[in-house]
Amino acid sequence: MARLTKKQKEAHAKIEKNKLYSLQEASALVKEITNVKFDASIDIAVRLGVDPRKANQMVRGVVTLPHGTGKDVKVLALVTPDKEAEAKEAGADFVGLDDYLDKIKGGWTDVDVIITMPSVMGKLGPLGRVLGPRGLMPNPKTGTVTMEVGKAVSDVKAGKIDFKVDKTGIVHAAIGKASFSADKIAGNAKELIDTLVKLKPSAAKGVYMKSIYLSSTMSPSVQLDPKAV
Repeated sequence: MARLTKKQKEAHAKIEKNKLYSLQEASALVKEITNVKFDASIDIAVRLGVDPRKANQMVRGVVTLPHGTGKDVKVLALVTPDKEAEAKEAGADFVGLDDYLDKIKGGWTDVDVIITMPSVMGKLGPLGRVLGPRGLMPNPKTGTVTMEVGKAVSDVKAGKIDFKVDKTGIVHAAIGKASFSADKIAGNAKELIDTLVKLKPSAAKGVYMKSIYLSSTMSPSVQLDPKAV
Protein backbone atom coordinates (compact mmCIF):
# COMPACT_ATOMS: atom_id res chain seq x y z
CA MET A 1 0.00 0.00 0.00
CA ALA A 2 1.39 3.40 -1.00
CA ARG A 3 2.27 5.77 1.81
CA LEU A 4 0.26 8.94 2.17
CA THR A 5 2.02 12.24 1.60
CA LYS A 6 1.92 14.96 4.23
CA LYS A 7 -0.85 16.81 2.35
CA GLN A 8 -2.86 13.62 1.95
CA LYS A 9 -2.60 12.92 5.68
CA GLU A 10 -3.76 16.46 6.42
CA ALA A 11 -6.72 16.01 4.07
CA HIS A 12 -7.75 12.72 5.68
CA ALA A 13 -7.45 14.30 9.14
CA LYS A 14 -10.07 16.92 8.23
CA ILE A 15 -12.69 14.26 7.53
CA GLU A 16 -14.45 13.04 10.67
CA LYS A 17 -14.56 9.26 10.79
CA ASN A 18 -18.03 7.74 10.37
CA LYS A 19 -19.64 11.17 9.97
CA LEU A 20 -22.29 11.65 7.30
CA TYR A 21 -22.11 15.22 6.00
CA SER A 22 -24.81 17.48 4.64
CA LEU A 23 -24.48 18.44 0.97
CA GLN A 24 -23.36 21.97 1.86
CA GLU A 25 -20.81 20.73 4.41
CA ALA A 26 -19.40 18.15 2.01
CA SER A 27 -19.14 20.69 -0.82
CA ALA A 28 -17.15 23.08 1.37
CA LEU A 29 -14.98 20.30 2.79
CA VAL A 30 -14.06 18.78 -0.56
CA LYS A 31 -12.78 22.20 -1.64
CA GLU A 32 -10.76 22.49 1.56
CA ILE A 33 -9.06 19.10 1.16
CA THR A 34 -8.15 19.63 -2.51
CA ASN A 35 -4.44 20.41 -2.67
CA VAL A 36 -3.42 19.81 -6.29
CA LYS A 37 -1.90 22.63 -8.34
CA PHE A 38 -4.48 22.44 -11.14
CA ASP A 39 -8.23 23.10 -11.14
CA ALA A 40 -9.35 19.67 -9.98
CA SER A 41 -12.57 18.05 -11.12
CA ILE A 42 -15.29 17.55 -8.51
CA ASP A 43 -16.90 14.12 -8.78
CA ILE A 44 -19.94 12.49 -7.26
CA ALA A 45 -20.54 8.76 -6.81
CA VAL A 46 -24.05 7.59 -5.95
CA ARG A 47 -24.65 3.93 -5.09
CA LEU A 48 -28.20 2.95 -6.00
CA GLY A 49 -30.27 0.04 -4.74
CA VAL A 50 -30.83 -1.37 -8.23
CA ASP A 51 -29.72 -4.43 -10.18
CA PRO A 52 -28.32 -3.02 -13.46
CA ARG A 53 -28.34 -6.51 -15.01
CA LYS A 54 -32.13 -6.25 -15.17
CA ALA A 55 -33.47 -4.03 -17.94
CA ASN A 56 -36.30 -2.74 -15.76
CA GLN A 57 -33.79 -1.47 -13.17
CA MET A 58 -31.38 0.32 -15.51
CA VAL A 59 -30.94 3.98 -14.57
CA ARG A 60 -29.63 6.37 -17.20
CA GLY A 61 -30.47 9.88 -18.26
CA VAL A 62 -29.31 13.43 -18.79
CA VAL A 63 -29.16 16.47 -16.56
CA THR A 64 -28.24 20.10 -17.17
CA LEU A 65 -26.08 21.30 -14.31
CA PRO A 66 -27.24 24.81 -13.31
CA HIS A 67 -23.68 26.07 -12.93
CA GLY A 68 -22.11 24.16 -15.82
CA THR A 69 -19.29 21.65 -15.60
CA GLY A 70 -16.44 24.16 -15.62
CA LYS A 71 -14.99 22.22 -18.50
CA ASP A 72 -14.59 23.42 -22.07
CA VAL A 73 -16.52 20.61 -23.74
CA LYS A 74 -15.36 19.85 -27.27
CA VAL A 75 -18.34 19.00 -29.47
CA LEU A 76 -18.30 17.29 -32.87
CA ALA A 77 -21.46 17.73 -34.93
CA LEU A 78 -21.77 15.02 -37.58
CA VAL A 79 -24.44 16.57 -39.77
CA THR A 80 -25.53 17.00 -43.37
CA PRO A 81 -24.60 20.27 -45.15
CA ASP A 82 -28.02 21.86 -44.49
CA LYS A 83 -27.39 21.64 -40.72
CA GLU A 84 -23.77 22.79 -40.65
CA ALA A 85 -24.50 26.51 -40.16
CA GLU A 86 -26.90 25.74 -37.28
CA ALA A 87 -24.27 23.62 -35.53
CA LYS A 88 -21.52 26.22 -35.99
CA GLU A 89 -23.70 29.07 -34.70
CA ALA A 90 -24.51 27.01 -31.59
CA GLY A 91 -20.80 26.64 -30.82
CA ALA A 92 -19.82 23.19 -32.12
CA ASP A 93 -16.03 22.87 -32.28
CA PHE A 94 -15.99 20.52 -35.25
CA VAL A 95 -18.69 20.34 -37.94
CA GLY A 96 -18.90 18.04 -40.94
CA LEU A 97 -19.59 14.46 -41.88
CA ASP A 98 -17.61 12.19 -44.20
CA ASP A 99 -14.23 13.78 -43.49
CA TYR A 100 -14.70 13.31 -39.74
CA LEU A 101 -16.03 9.78 -40.17
CA ASP A 102 -12.80 8.95 -41.98
CA LYS A 103 -10.76 10.57 -39.19
CA ILE A 104 -12.60 8.50 -36.58
CA LYS A 105 -11.96 5.34 -38.61
CA GLY A 106 -8.29 6.27 -38.39
CA GLY A 107 -8.51 6.46 -34.57
CA TRP A 108 -9.22 10.17 -34.00
CA THR A 109 -11.50 10.74 -30.99
CA ASP A 110 -10.29 14.09 -29.63
CA VAL A 111 -13.78 15.25 -28.62
CA ASP A 112 -15.99 15.00 -25.54
CA VAL A 113 -19.41 14.71 -27.16
CA ILE A 114 -20.67 13.77 -30.63
CA ILE A 115 -24.03 15.08 -31.79
CA THR A 116 -25.68 13.82 -34.95
CA MET A 117 -28.96 13.35 -36.82
CA PRO A 118 -31.15 10.23 -37.15
CA SER A 119 -30.35 9.99 -40.87
CA VAL A 120 -26.60 9.82 -40.13
CA MET A 121 -26.71 7.07 -37.49
CA GLY A 122 -26.44 4.37 -40.14
CA LYS A 123 -22.97 5.64 -41.03
CA LEU A 124 -21.92 5.62 -37.38
CA GLY A 125 -22.85 1.99 -36.77
CA PRO A 126 -19.57 0.55 -38.10
CA LEU A 127 -17.66 2.91 -35.78
CA GLY A 128 -19.21 1.46 -32.63
CA ARG A 129 -16.00 -0.35 -31.67
CA VAL A 130 -14.14 2.96 -31.67
CA LEU A 131 -16.81 5.21 -30.14
CA GLY A 132 -18.57 2.79 -27.76
CA PRO A 133 -15.69 2.14 -25.30
CA ARG A 134 -15.01 5.89 -25.12
CA GLY A 135 -18.63 6.76 -24.37
CA LEU A 136 -18.88 8.80 -27.55
CA MET A 137 -21.59 6.93 -29.47
CA PRO A 138 -24.58 9.28 -29.92
CA ASN A 139 -27.85 8.06 -28.41
CA PRO A 140 -31.40 9.40 -28.80
CA LYS A 141 -31.97 8.83 -25.05
CA THR A 142 -29.26 11.36 -24.18
CA GLY A 143 -30.40 13.89 -26.77
CA THR A 144 -27.32 13.51 -28.97
CA VAL A 145 -29.28 12.09 -31.92
CA THR A 146 -31.72 14.80 -32.91
CA MET A 147 -32.91 17.10 -35.67
CA GLU A 148 -32.58 20.02 -33.22
CA VAL A 149 -28.83 20.09 -33.66
CA GLY A 150 -28.31 23.68 -32.55
CA LYS A 151 -30.22 23.20 -29.30
CA ALA A 152 -28.34 19.96 -28.55
CA VAL A 153 -24.97 21.67 -29.04
CA SER A 154 -26.02 24.64 -26.88
CA ASP A 155 -27.27 22.36 -24.10
CA VAL A 156 -24.00 20.40 -23.97
CA LYS A 157 -21.94 23.57 -23.94
CA ALA A 158 -24.11 24.94 -21.11
CA GLY A 159 -23.48 21.96 -18.82
CA LYS A 160 -25.69 19.10 -19.97
CA ILE A 161 -24.21 15.72 -19.05
CA ASP A 162 -25.42 12.16 -19.44
CA PHE A 163 -25.01 9.44 -16.85
CA LYS A 164 -25.59 5.71 -16.56
CA VAL A 165 -25.47 3.32 -13.62
CA ASP A 166 -22.50 0.97 -13.94
CA LYS A 167 -22.55 -2.80 -13.42
CA THR A 168 -21.90 -2.35 -9.69
CA GLY A 169 -24.93 -0.08 -9.24
CA ILE A 170 -23.00 3.21 -9.02
CA VAL A 171 -23.54 6.42 -10.97
CA HIS A 172 -20.32 8.43 -11.41
CA ALA A 173 -20.35 11.99 -12.73
CA ALA A 174 -18.13 15.06 -12.84
CA ILE A 175 -20.20 17.97 -11.53
CA GLY A 176 -17.80 20.90 -11.48
CA LYS A 177 -14.36 22.18 -10.59
CA ALA A 178 -12.57 22.91 -7.33
CA SER A 179 -12.57 26.60 -8.28
CA PHE A 180 -16.38 26.61 -8.01
CA SER A 181 -17.90 28.00 -4.83
CA ALA A 182 -19.30 25.46 -2.37
CA ASP A 183 -22.80 26.72 -3.25
CA LYS A 184 -22.29 25.97 -6.94
CA ILE A 185 -20.90 22.50 -6.22
CA ALA A 186 -23.85 21.78 -3.95
CA GLY A 187 -26.31 23.13 -6.52
CA ASN A 188 -24.94 20.93 -9.28
CA ALA A 189 -24.86 17.87 -7.01
CA LYS A 190 -28.45 18.42 -5.90
CA GLU A 191 -29.63 18.73 -9.51
CA LEU A 192 -28.12 15.35 -10.36
CA ILE A 193 -29.43 13.70 -7.17
CA ASP A 194 -32.94 15.07 -7.76
CA THR A 195 -32.82 13.71 -11.31
CA LEU A 196 -31.78 10.27 -10.04
CA VAL A 197 -34.67 10.28 -7.57
CA LYS A 198 -37.12 11.03 -10.40
CA LEU A 199 -35.67 8.13 -12.41
CA LYS A 200 -36.12 5.54 -9.67
CA PRO A 201 -37.30 2.34 -11.39
CA SER A 202 -40.61 1.00 -10.10
CA ALA A 203 -38.96 -2.45 -9.94
CA ALA A 204 -36.32 -1.24 -7.48
CA LYS A 205 -37.12 -2.40 -3.96
CA GLY A 206 -35.71 -1.37 -0.59
CA VAL A 207 -33.36 1.58 -0.07
CA TYR A 208 -32.79 3.41 -3.36
CA MET A 209 -30.07 5.91 -2.41
CA LYS A 210 -27.62 3.70 -0.54
CA SER A 211 -24.63 6.06 -0.34
CA ILE A 212 -23.33 9.30 -1.84
CA TYR A 213 -19.72 10.46 -1.94
CA LEU A 214 -18.10 13.68 -3.11
CA SER A 215 -14.42 13.88 -4.01
CA SER A 216 -12.01 15.81 -6.18
CA THR A 217 -9.11 14.67 -8.30
CA MET A 218 -6.70 12.84 -5.95
CA SER A 219 -8.59 13.83 -2.78
CA PRO A 220 -10.17 11.43 -0.27
CA SER A 221 -13.95 11.13 -0.55
CA VAL A 222 -16.50 12.75 1.74
CA GLN A 223 -19.63 10.74 2.53
CA LEU A 224 -22.98 12.48 2.46
CA ASP A 225 -26.08 11.67 4.44
CA PRO A 226 -28.51 10.38 1.74
CA LYS A 227 -31.50 11.12 3.99
CA ALA A 228 -30.46 14.74 4.40
CA VAL A 229 -30.04 15.14 0.65
